Amino acid sequence: MTHYIIRRLMLMIPVLICVTFVVYFLMDLAPGDIVSQVAPADATPEQIEQLRIDMGLNGNVFVRYGRYLWKLCHGDMGTSLSLKRPVIEVFIERLPKTLELAFAAILVAVLISLPLGIAAATHHRTWIDGASVVTSMLSVSMPSFWLGLLLIFAFAQRIKLFPSGGSDGLIFLILPALTLGTEQAGNLTRITRSSMLDVIRQDYLRTARAKGVSENKVIRKHALKNALIPIITVLGSTLGNAFGGAVAIETVFAWNGIGRLTVSAINMRDMTLATGCILMFTLMLNMTLLIVDIAYAYVDPRVKARYSK
Repeated sequence: MTHYIIRRLMLMIPVLICVTFVVYFLMDLAPGDIVSQVAPADATPEQIEQLRIDMGLNGNVFVRYGRYLWKLCHGDMGTSLSLKRPVIEVFIERLPKTLELAFAAILVAVLISLPLGIAAATHHRTWIDGASVVTSMLSVSMPSFWLGLLLIFAFAQRIKLFPSGGSDGLIFLILPALTLGTEQAGNLTRITRSSMLDVIRQDYLRTARAKGVSENKVIRKHALKNALIPIITVLGSTLGNAFGGAVAIETVFAWNGIGRLTVSAINMRDMTLATGCILMFTLMLNMTLLIVDIAYAYVDPRVKARYSK
């Protein structure tokens, strides 16, 4: 298992380098730059060029990327061109809000998907199963930002039950978490249903029923426990999707997390901050998937034995 973890960590290095390369060059290709946004309206060409040199934007993109990568290899993610603060400092400051939103969304997704998936599997080919499938398809196909706008219109504008945006308390978390969690619940519902259908047909469950074990106990103690392996795997990727989906949701609900910070950095053409945020997002996603794989191995001894070879 240790060798497997080390190998996965080593494979992350080229992935992270490729991400910085793609983001940095795409930001360079985008029209406009931060110098034109922060320079005074009456600035002379000489002043603009001096400002460009002060920001480290002089030279071609390959030279600038080389300087950025050299600093990154020494643990320096650079300084935000728009905020004049170290990128890592700004990222850590906004990270708790994004984690709060992501884990709240996962909680919402689990609370929606597990009951729906189990009910669909235990009532196979009934109206309950059909309703579960339709619900999961709707949650997958519906754009999260559109659902967010609908929830704002219904619960913030019409009923005035929740605030339409902000991140100053728990009540501000409800609508964004519900939006992001509903989006993630679709795939989790389908996987739960499929996994439960595979398990409840097994002979050992028929034996348990024949011995007089209640149906509720058979499903809860035996079937669900053995169906958890694929669910845990999808749950890890769902958490990764929640990090990615937070970009749109944080923008819609004015939630001050990493996603909104990334959008702001892109709009400002702050290459250092945008590249740093997306780099850290990628690192978080890869670490999440690694943790899920390790958890997968401990849930299923067969997987652990394969990793140990």
